[in-house]
Amino acid sequence: MSNTWPALPNIENLIDGDGEITIGCIGPVSCAAVASDGHQALAMLVRRDDENLRQLLMRLEKAIGLACDEDVFIDEINNGSDERV
Repeated sequence: MSNTWPALPNIENLIDGDGEITIGCIGPVSCAAVASDGHQALAMLVRRDDENLRQLLMRLEKAIGLACDEDVFIDEINNGSDERV
C-alpha cells in the first residue's frame, strides 16, 4: 500500500461546511468513525477487526457520499455491519 493518502473530498467538504467527524471510543464500541453535519448523523461506522485507520477513513468517505448524494445513512453502531461501505 502506498504511503500517500487518498483524496477525501467528502470529508473535506463536510468539515469545510461546519460538519465534523469523530474517531474513537463511542460508548461500548472500542473504535468508531462518526460523521455529522450539525443537524444529523450522516454515517456511524464501527472499525472492523482487520481494518486500519486509512481503510476506516475510506469507508467513512464513501458513507458520507452516500448520505449526501443518495440520502442513504449508514449506522453500524446500532444496526450492525453494512456491506454498502
